[in-house]
Amino acid sequence: MNAETVVTVLCGLAIVVGVIGTIVPVLPGSVLIGLSLLAWALWGGAGVVGWIAFGIGAGFVLAGMASSTVLTGRKLKQHRIPNRSILVGVVLGIVGMFVLPVVGLFLGFAVGLFLNELLRTRNFRGAIKTSAAALKATGLGMLAEFTLACLAASTWVVGVWIAVIAA
Repeated sequence: MNAETVVTVLCGLAIVVGVIGTIVPVLPGSVLIGLSLLAWALWGGAGVVGWIAFGIGAGFVLAGMASSTVLTGRKLKQHRIPNRSILVGVVLGIVGMFVLPVVGLFLGFAVGLFLNELLRTRNFRGAIKTSAAALKATGLGMLAEFTLACLAASTWVVGVWIAVIAA
């Protein structure tokens, strides 16, 4: 196995971790995909195909990161949910990940978000409403970033196939 094959395999593994990372917040996500595409363009031996795949894939990565931020941020502002509520949710999600390994991250996030909203609003129904809105906004942002991360990964796969056929 030559160095270019090793780079290709390692980049592929990193891209898979990056795609998963768009759903599981404790893993690196879109940034890892972009860096992997760049590494493959530099050292994967694909030449122009590598750079074209990097350009297209990086466009998908940037669009995914931007859409996630914009979609989530707009909904959070619309419902007047402060960043602190999201931060408390993330912290309890990380704790939950260790307490309940499979579902703890998501359950901890939801519970942390709700508890902070309940403390903030002092209204049970209002806290449920704003927490649900925040969860929907976060989910929509994650879905958009995941979809575009999958498109970036698919671009890399097509690039690898073209590079193999052209070699």
